[in-house]
Amino acid sequence: MAIPTTAIPTTTLPSGRPVPVLGQGTWYMGEDGRDHAREVDALKLGLDLGMTLIDTAEMYADGGAEEVVADAMAGRRDEVFLVSKVLPQNASRRGTIAACERSLKRLRTDRIDLYLLHWRGSPDFAETVDAFEALMRDGKIGQWGVSNLDLADMEELVDVTGGAGVQANQLLYNLTRRGIEYDLKPWLRERGIPIMAYSPIEQGRMLRHAELRRVAERHDATPAQVALAWLLRQHGVIPIPKASSAQHVRENRAALDLTLTAEDLADLDRAFPPPRGPRPLEML
Repeated sequence: MAIPTTAIPTTTLPSGRPVPVLGQGTWYMGEDGRDHAREVDALKLGLDLGMTLIDTAEMYADGGAEEVVADAMAGRRDEVFLVSKVLPQNASRRGTIAACERSLKRLRTDRIDLYLLHWRGSPDFAETVDAFEALMRDGKIGQWGVSNLDLADMEELVDVTGGAGVQANQLLYNLTRRGIEYDLKPWLRERGIPIMAYSPIEQGRMLRHAELRRVAERHDATPAQVALAWLLRQHGVIPIPKASSAQHVRENRAALDLTLTAEDLADLDRAFPPPRGPRPLEML
């Protein structure tokens, strides 16, 4: 498959910074050293194909995924929009700064472009935000955001000093996990805060669904590509699928070229109904 010549579209963070609408996830990377070279090669291929947003976290393989990312972006750091996350148990002011320093060391870089609170823990939001602002002043992170925060959490966050500086919320969002569409997604959209959609194909569990397969067959596509295209058509949503093989990386990139029809979307809504009321935030 030839390398696409068209650039990946971008969406914009509240700060005004453009970011690609399709990124690369790294959850479960770095867990087995025998897979290291293959995982690095997959991320490098994604970069070659324009998927320059790479998402990782200190939690993934206890930092092992960050080390995979370090090797993948060696010699091409300036191409990458790098996202990592601090664990909630580390999210005090001092703990956040120390965790960021450890991530920077594993990533072999001097900066993280977007640093997220992985989910809510016991430290007050004010402490974490204060740490994020200190890291920004020191040039160690470019922006900050959150992950796995529901509507009530977000409303509380933006009320603390500096909390309105949040740039993204990374959420479990896919065809089978549509609960955020009732209230959280509209709230974020109104404020121009993008959603980074993790596990966009439900770690593969949705791919046997008959309706998803039928829609894919209409387009000579894979079910995973349909699931990604469904997310990519939505303004301000950034899916971050993980792919550890060249074939899957190329499939993910090609999802950008898939345009779903009104019939496709109606069929998918019937198969995967949107929420009719508020639901508890789902996480994996």
